Amino acid sequence: MSNEMKALVKAKPEPGLWMQTAPVPEIGPDDVLIRVHKTGICGTDIHIWNWDEWAAKTVPVPLITGHEFAGEIVELGRDVDDLHIGQRCSGEGHLIGQHSRQVRAGKFHLDPETRGIGVDEPGAFAEYLALPAFNVVPLPDGIDDEIGAILDPLGNAVHTALSFDLVGEDVLITGAGPIGIMAAAVARHVGARHVVITDINQDRLDLAARVADVVPVNVAKQDLKEISTGLKMKEGFDIGLEMSGNQRALDQMIENLVMGGRIALLGIPPGKSPVDWSRIVFKAITIKGVYGREIFETWYKMIAMLENGLDVRNVITHRFPVDHYRDGFDVMLSGTSGKVVLDWGE
Repeated sequence: MSNEMKALVKAKPEPGLWMQTAPVPEIGPDDVLIRVHKTGICGTDIHIWNWDEWAAKTVPVPLITGHEFAGEIVELGRDVDDLHIGQRCSGEGHLIGQHSRQVRAGKFHLDPETRGIGVDEPGAFAEYLALPAFNVVPLPDGIDDEIGAILDPLGNAVHTALSFDLVGEDVLITGAGPIGIMAAAVARHVGARHVVITDINQDRLDLAARVADVVPVNVAKQDLKEISTGLKMKEGFDIGLEMSGNQRALDQMIENLVMGGRIALLGIPPGKSPVDWSRIVFKAITIKGVYGREIFETWYKMIAMLENGLDVRNVITHRFPVDHYRDGFDVMLSGTSGKVVLDWGE
């Protein structure tokens, strides 16, 4: 194995990423070295590419970016005894500490010391990735590298969708991006009655209809209340999954929920947004903020669902060899794609 590798690097504080040569990372006694096969491009990677305000204040330069991946283990730290060379894997990209009350209580996803690969620490847009063995998620034979590379965002969808009991419920999802679409597929898989997904991007809504058994609604052209009435819903939606980060979408969701409705909030509105708290209080609405995945419960559940028939492959709309990564980012920036996967194979 060479001591050098290809990597996509945020090399300058300006828009773009650059393919560079970097040293193959060294691993510690509790780490593994992973040969990366495939990576997914995430919305976070788009923020980093664009070098927006969040990226400029968060991401150190230079940094190897990327955090959605699948590959195989090629080296083990001396204290790692529960994994093996050649094992196919993905991994949890949130690196946790050991000191907080949350971690000591086993609530790893709530650790305030969390650092992200590809955001705070060197990431997966490279031929090799060093990762703590604790973070490794082995892949069963039935889950190929392409699906393995999008388990991170699928985990966001699963964490959000399973925040509340969906069995027999009517679910409204705002935002038909890849995570919203996958959340819709999860909601149907676990037994929701009606799942309606809204957006103003018709391409994304068409994709949602190809991926999952849902009702896509273009709120720029269709009235949501007419849709719910047509579905014979008497009082409104029981559960809302907010994936858009759009304040108007959240306001519309609140108006269309039943009394006592529940919202899982994954989308992040830019800056500070006005909220009509009196409407939320008088409708007795519960709002839960969702961050990342529950480590590792979400991983177990989504792998089990994939093995039991959950199919999200059609959310992947574009595949590129990594040397054509600019094409992949262009497609993502167009707003018409689903998930984009980069192939790091030789």
